[in-house]
Amino acid sequence: MDGILEQLKSMVLDFDINNAEKAAKDAIGAGVDPIEAANALTDGIQIVGDKFGSGELFLPDLVCASEVLKKAFPVINAEIEKRGEKAKSLGKVVLGTVFGDIHNIGKDMVATLLYAAGFEVIDLGINVNSEDFLKAVREESPDILAMSALLTTTSAEQKNVIEGLVKEGLRDRVKVIVGGSPINQEFADLIGADGYGATAPEGVRMVKKFLGIK
Repeated sequence: MDGILEQLKSMVLDFDINNAEKAAKDAIGAGVDPIEAANALTDGIQIVGDKFGSGELFLPDLVCASEVLKKAFPVINAEIEKRGEKAKSLGKVVLGTVFGDIHNIGKDMVATLLYAAGFEVIDLGINVNSEDFLKAVREESPDILAMSALLTTTSAEQKNVIEGLVKEGLRDRVKVIVGGSPINQEFADLIGADGYGATAPEGVRMVKKFLGIK
């Protein structure tokens, strides 16, 4: 079984998107514990994330590794649910790309890395208006709200959402993290966000920091 788990991990490190789904199915068919299989994939993406953060790997590498997880995780999660098991969640994160913005690569990578790290992730998608963000905070009671904006013209939407949280008395219930190419720490401070992540791995580290997870 250890060999199969190592193969799953190596699949992420080798960016083997084409064989990801089959490898996951073969692992389940061989009787591998699905939670251990998920952990093996998680180990792989964490290594990729660390190497990206250190400059050893680049954005296309991180995107490819994330795609491997997107292919493999549904197979493994289906087996986990079939067995009535549930992986322990480290916390709940609601995320989305703000209204007027249809970019999804950065958001998707953050979602994938958070999921792989053990968080419950509620992805609202792209072009999300303020009310939908507020509704998700009211109904889901997340620990973290993460918003992405890839255009200078849409970055102000992050401010609109935070102002909406304040107006509805929800601001103290959730930590807000913002990111995207036009966003920097100065802007995050200006709009009242709790944190800012320049890259997907930094965003994950920020979430862990706020929740006291090392």
